[in-house]
Amino acid sequence: MAETVHVFDFLKSSVAPTAGLCVLFGDEPFLRQLAREHIRGIMTKGDADTPVSQHDGSERTPEWRDVMDELATASLFGGGGARLVELREADSFVSAFRQKLEDFVSRAKSHGVLVLEVSEFPGNTRLAKMSAEGTATVVDCRPPQKTVGKNKVVDEAVIARWLSDWAKTHHDMQLSSDAAKLLLDLTGPVFGVLAQDLAKLSLFVTKGQKVTPEMVQEIVGGWKAKSMWDLGDAVADGNAADALVQLEHVLQAGEHPLAITGSLAWGLRRFALATRIFREMKQRSGVNPSLREVLLQAGFKDWPVGTLAKAEGRLKQIGSQRAGQLYRWLLELDLSLKGTHSNERRARWAVERLFLRLAKAKPKSP
Repeated sequence: MAETVHVFDFLKSSVAPTAGLCVLFGDEPFLRQLAREHIRGIMTKGDADTPVSQHDGSERTPEWRDVMDELATASLFGGGGARLVELREADSFVSAFRQKLEDFVSRAKSHGVLVLEVSEFPGNTRLAKMSAEGTATVVDCRPPQKTVGKNKVVDEAVIARWLSDWAKTHHDMQLSSDAAKLLLDLTGPVFGVLAQDLAKLSLFVTKGQKVTPEMVQEIVGGWKAKSMWDLGDAVADGNAADALVQLEHVLQAGEHPLAITGSLAWGLRRFALATRIFREMKQRSGVNPSLREVLLQAGFKDWPVGTLAKAEGRLKQIGSQRAGQLYRWLLELDLSLKGTHSNERRARWAVERLFLRLAKAKPKSP
């Protein structure tokens, strides 16, 4: 039985799919890109004549017959290997042709490989179960997670090790574990941005040089990182007026609203997780748990000293009711920025709406 493999482990393998279906799922486009390039590199072996067909499902959902024809058609110039067809943003394709995909997986007689990139691939669907039982390859392209109590949280230790490995293999520089953790704290688990920050660091160090936390703070920190932290703090504090001013500064610096919300969402999700942990602990014990303990379980750290105390105040400000809706609000925002509000002006309005939702309540008149 084939099992879902995380992208970090998949990238270490030199064996690529030879026929059938390969699903790359997750909301981290950079990790999906790495998995896609890994498959292509192994299958084509650097041969530019090896046939690779590409479709973008966000522009138009391709017809089933067209995709199958491409899988079955041999190249006039290729070496006779398996045909590779890549379909990005394939959620609509899966929805439209789910039954046909199930039949495709059950037959597993294709001479080509169909790579589907989707945001979600729920394990309880018939297609996912058939994929696990057959010859399909399923790659989890989300940030690595670990279990804390009954909850899943981002495994920052695994990401920090990945950062050190990436720095060594792609830039020939040594990134200390403390420096990797600081870089992750500054940027959040947004892998495309993390890779860009490592590339920026490589411009300021000599090959083989060890990168320290001080260097990360000086080179990667700077005004941009401070502005993003200030913006996140203003939002969590409920200071909508200050948040709107900070947003204007970051936008004027050239940042797109989608990039801004990536960092914001990472911080706000931790408050949502803390609220979920609080409710579960209270349900089990019947008493209110310590907010400090809850925040620690949700991934907050008391570094610099006093950070946890500030987080407690911000969690109280947001309140249980609003924090319980954060996951839904952030999902709605993400979908709108990638769809109906992709235009920068409309995107800004969508971000500002989130700020107002989290603003402090107006004091009641005496």
